[in-house]
Amino acid sequence: MDTKIEVRIFGQPYQIRAGADSDHIKRVAQHVDEKMREMASAFPTVDTLKIAVLAALNITDEFFQLKHQRHETDRELERRTEKLQQILDSI
Repeated sequence: MDTKIEVRIFGQPYQIRAGADSDHIKRVAQHVDEKMREMASAFPTVDTLKIAVLAALNITDEFFQLKHQRHETDRELERRTEKLQQILDSI
């Protein structure tokens, strides 16, 4: 069942429809708020729209870095699994 929760991002209230885990939505909103505030501190003369775009770019960069790390970890796990399989096959 969906419920509406209110979150605040960069001082603005937003009504968000949330599933069973409204705490997750609150954490996501808090992360966006923190990134926008970081950008506003770094670029105090920039307007809110540009702050939002800079925050989105920052969050997306973090996501892509984590995605790349995950891919590299998966490749390493696959390599080690194949090596172990070869060892087991030789026994």
